[in-house]
Amino acid sequence: MKFSDKSSSTNSKIFTRFKQILPIIILSVAGFLAPSEVLAANNTTAGTPVSPYPTLINLSIEWPISGDSNNNGLVTVRYRKTGTTPWMIGLPLRRVPAGEFSATIKWANKHSGSLFDLLPNTSYEIELTLTDTDNSGGDIVQTISATTRAEPVAPQSATIVSVDTMTFSTAATNAMPGTILEMADGDYSGFTVSVNGNNGTPIVFRAKNPGKVTVNGDIILNGRSYVFIEGLIVKGTIKLNSSEGIVVRGSTIDLRGSPITPPKQGIVSYGSGVINGYFADNVVLGPVTWANNSLGVNGANGGDGIELTGPGNVIAYNYVKGFRDAISTMEDSEAVNQVSLDIYNNDIEVGADDGIEADFTMGNARIMRNRITNSFIGISGQPTLGGPAYYVRNVMYNLAHIPFKLYRGSVGDVAFHNTVISSGDAFANYSGATWSRALFRNNLFIGGQGGGSYGGFSNGSGRIAQLSASDVSNDFNYDGYGSIGTGRFRGRIGSTSFNSLAEMRANTTEKNAIEVDMSIFANSIAFPSSGPFPALAVPDLRLASGGVAVNAGVALANVNDGYAGSAPDLGAYEFGDALPVYGPRPGRHPGYDSTDNTAPMAPTNIQIQ
Repeated sequence: MKFSDKSSSTNSKIFTRFKQILPIIILSVAGFLAPSEVLAANNTTAGTPVSPYPTLINLSIEWPISGDSNNNGLVTVRYRKTGTTPWMIGLPLRRVPAGEFSATIKWANKHSGSLFDLLPNTSYEIELTLTDTDNSGGDIVQTISATTRAEPVAPQSATIVSVDTMTFSTAATNAMPGTILEMADGDYSGFTVSVNGNNGTPIVFRAKNPGKVTVNGDIILNGRSYVFIEGLIVKGTIKLNSSEGIVVRGSTIDLRGSPITPPKQGIVSYGSGVINGYFADNVVLGPVTWANNSLGVNGANGGDGIELTGPGNVIAYNYVKGFRDAISTMEDSEAVNQVSLDIYNNDIEVGADDGIEADFTMGNARIMRNRITNSFIGISGQPTLGGPAYYVRNVMYNLAHIPFKLYRGSVGDVAFHNTVISSGDAFANYSGATWSRALFRNNLFIGGQGGGSYGGFSNGSGRIAQLSASDVSNDFNYDGYGSIGTGRFRGRIGSTSFNSLAEMRANTTEKNAIEVDMSIFANSIAFPSSGPFPALAVPDLRLASGGVAVNAGVALANVNDGYAGSAPDLGAYEFGDALPVYGPRPGRHPGYDSTDNTAPMAPTNIQIQ
């Protein structure tokens, strides 16, 4: 986050008032229209659906439309591997009315959504059925095909060129597509790559012995295509402005000795960004420590671990610690086509501002199965631009401020099966800027005593929810809430305040909410009752057998298929399931072959603590 959370400008008040009177304006205009004209405005005229920028395990679906002014159209989804018979059910697409954030940032009228956790390098048929009761011609059915990407690897036919510190520069300058520069152990200077690989025949800079090659300086890949960096230790920044098909894999980016100001990023892409990049199984370490004066927009922090813009990018299985924002998209004028992007299975500690900053995402951002510990804010969507932005099965523990920062008029946030434990208010947004068209299901929010002021911002007094700027279009249900040590169950959603679970159920959309406490977890978990300091150990937040969170959720197609009991469980973990892999996968990073996935294991050649 680069801007203050304090939203009280005159423009914001004017915009909020305009949104309040907009329905009245629409009704007034409709009064001057003939009934046939009103009906035509409510009809849906369908365009051609597409699946842009496939990633390894997810597919985006965009179906442009015109009309449907009353926003009552619905698109259901079926999918199957090409050549197979049985159909599987996907989530309905999200209705995304046309809108704008500014004169230059706008989004079109459409239905949009994603298919999750597919097989890499696999073709799928996707059947879409659009139903609009205002259409006289019945349902509209269209089928499209899309293929997930394969994990990018050099072909077996690649030419391996052995290099050392003396021969490296000449070999790098003369490298051709399909070349692997296998770097001998040693210390190398930072370098700029001036040649491109091709899709399928990349140029690869690879350590012969991963973790034994150190690059002292920046690696510059600006303007490059299909260049891979593998198994290196980089004591500098990997820069990839206006690039395509870049891979950074199994490497360590170590900036712990760098000054906080001016800030340095670990992996960064400005300009037109990077298209279809793959950044996986890395360790990215920064200089920021877990202390009160480090926190927030004005804290003594700087730099982002991985900061990218552009479409189709995958950031997965990385361990990132000690930055302002651990993983981040770009904001405002620097945000370029931030669609169809994946951030999953990352292990994050000490995001002094945001653990994951998914600001200015423009559709089908998928933030899934990340573990965020000892951070100021969990996940930021400031704002989401129409959406959908999906936050699925993320774990956030010992936050100093709030779990989801949905500020600056965020539109289209979707949160399923997240687990949050933080002192102060359990689920809060303190900005006065209205946020809208959000959908929350099957989440666990636990707050309580120990609230205070951190980084100059209060985290509240242990309310269940403090969401006064939530729009009436937001839909919360089947979530679990707890306030530890306060003896109260109170909060506010929109204009509705409540002082009990019964009042919450009766007067908000949370008709099936439940109250929870720390006994829902199988392990003894420390609640941060004295605030977020000192740092707490990474926890195992799987559920206990027979707890109130078990079987308390609602079925969500393609999200919680295969649940074990009478209904899905709340939170990030279905009871009985193994923990996901967080951070580098076994065998993918030197020293990270830990079978104990409750805490990160430091690589043998570099100490994380």
